[in-house]
Amino acid sequence: MKLVIVKDYQEMSRKAAELLASEVKQHPQTVLGLATGGTPVGMYRELIKLHEDEGIDFSQAQSFNLDEYVGLSSAHPQSYRAYMQENLFQHINLPADKTHVPTGDAVDLDKECARYEEAIREAGGIDIQVLGIGNNGHIGFNEPGSSAESTTRVVQLTESTIEANARYFASVEEVPTQAVSMGIKTILGAKKVVLLASGEAKAQAVRLMVEGEPTADVPASLLQLHPDVTVIVDEAAASQLTVAATSVENKR
Repeated sequence: MKLVIVKDYQEMSRKAAELLASEVKQHPQTVLGLATGGTPVGMYRELIKLHEDEGIDFSQAQSFNLDEYVGLSSAHPQSYRAYMQENLFQHINLPADKTHVPTGDAVDLDKECARYEEAIREAGGIDIQVLGIGNNGHIGFNEPGSSAESTTRVVQLTESTIEANARYFASVEEVPTQAVSMGIKTILGAKKVVLLASGEAKAQAVRLMVEGEPTADVPASLLQLHPDVTVIVDEAAASQLTVAATSVENKR
């Protein structure tokens, strides 16, 4: 892993956006793997700025999102499709038919998961995958115990994940208990991975991911098995790390 420690959330967001923009500039047909949640919002804002101010062109690119809640239609305001529309898609020139998000209200979810995997394969695989990390070490919605061989599937969300996501809903009871999520194997199949973490609440998960042994108990630690991972964390999220300075690109 390449570990980049930056001062704060804003710098983390800029650094991540620059990495994605560079990929798109060098390879206009880049296949982007995208994430939702609170962490990447700043990165998406920075990408929009780069598109508007520097003309970063997404017209030949395409994207695949990590996950979607089971039972929510794409029109539901708390769906991840709606999140992506609001935070990125409607602001850049990424073709609408090239933006892929799992269909959470599909009649046959097993078929939908297989279809999504096949769509990724047909696109040539994901070139650069953006990830956040849960307090329990999950990536995507791959909760602790997820197999390194898992592919896109329906997953049961843990109570801690449901509680963490309740802030986006009127009440915790409204939070879906399942999601369609890319699996660990799908994520590890990306050519490059960029993981973002901000805040002290993520510090323990970041430490276990970077310094612990690769284990399904901390799904993010399985990223140690990938040959090209960049971890960008702010100082608060890095506060429990004890890694040698030679392994850190310090941007403070």
